[in-house]
Amino acid sequence: MSKIAIIYHSGFGHTQKQAEAVRDGVNKEKNVSVSLIGVADIDENWQLLADANAIIFGSPTYMGSVSAPFKEFMDKSSKVWFEQGWKDKLAAGFTNSSSQSGDKLAVLQQFAVLAAQHSMIWISLGLLPGNNSSTGSVDDLNRLGSSLGAMAQSNADEGPDKGPSASDLETARYLGQRVAQISKKNE
Repeated sequence: MSKIAIIYHSGFGHTQKQAEAVRDGVNKEKNVSVSLIGVADIDENWQLLADANAIIFGSPTYMGSVSAPFKEFMDKSSKVWFEQGWKDKLAAGFTNSSSQSGDKLAVLQQFAVLAAQHSMIWISLGLLPGNNSSTGSVDDLNRLGSSLGAMAQSNADEGPDKGPSASDLETARYLGQRVAQISKKNE
């Protein structure tokens, strides 16, 4: 059975909602188990990451970067890095911000560099951009046009009951299922 761990931080609940959608996508596949881990609980859960075939990183985009709690997790992972404990594990990522762009790409790039430093294998979103033509819609999968990972947008003045949008959550589910399918192939 393939094991997938989702390690994330959520400041206001929007990124947690996105993490749960990624988890739901993983759960669409049979013979895959998934663990959802908040970075605040990492000290009790390093073994879940060690046992995982794939690790999916998630953080809100704050000031063009991962959140401070997620960065703390990244720095703590240096002990694993020194032993190359995640070498050849699969990796992917997702992020959310209040702006359409919000420099979310910078966060996905941080995840990809983190994965590369750990000698992991990065899985892209695997979707063409949506909502980029006259026949497109904000309801399209990958409406924000990312290739590196799943992006979502949530209005700054609304809680997680209002965002991310349904299409952004469906894109997150797509990412989770994609990672699960590739993980099963690599068992």
